[in-house]
Amino acid sequence: MKDKKSLIIYFSRADENYFGGEMKYIDKGNTEIVAEYIKDITGGDLFKVEPLNPYPKDYMECIEEAKVRTANHNAPIKENVPDISDYEVIYVGSPIYWGGMPEELFTALKGLDYKNKIIRPFTTHEGSGLSGVPRQLNEICEGAEITSGIAIVGSQVKDSKEKIEEWI
Repeated sequence: MKDKKSLIIYFSRADENYFGGEMKYIDKGNTEIVAEYIKDITGGDLFKVEPLNPYPKDYMECIEEAKVRTANHNAPIKENVPDISDYEVIYVGSPIYWGGMPEELFTALKGLDYKNKIIRPFTTHEGSGLSGVPRQLNEICEGAEITSGIAIVGSQVKDSKEKIEEWI
C-alpha cells in the first residue's frame, strides 16, 4: 500500500481522555498521532475532520455530547473533505464513541465518490477495538473496497509505529 496515492481522513480529540482506568489531559489526540504515523510511512496527505462546535474539554461531558450528536445525526464540520478522485487508498481514522465513529466522520464521508477506492480503517480505543467502524464504512463508502483495519489502544499509541507499518 505504500506505493499508492493515499489520503488520511481522521477525527481526533485532545483535552481530557480515558487511559486504562484513568483520566488524563493530552495536547494531541491519539488518533491524530496514528494518522501522522501513517503519513510518515505512506507519504499520504492528511485531512483532519474538525467539528464546527468543539466538544467539551471534560471527558464525561464530551461523551454525553457525542451521544446527543449521534442520536440526532447532527454534527456539522468546519471544512469539507477535499476532492478524493486522485487518491487510491483512503485511511479513515477514528476514536470509538458509543460503539462507532463520531458523527462528524459521517458528515465528512457522506456523498463522496468511492468507486475504485480502497478504504483502510484505523481506530484508537481503550477496549473497543474496531467496534462498529468497518460496518459503518461499508454503509457510507458505497463502491469502495473496505480492507482489514487496525485498532490501537490509546495508552499504547506512542509505541505503535512499528505495528502500524506492519499493517500497512
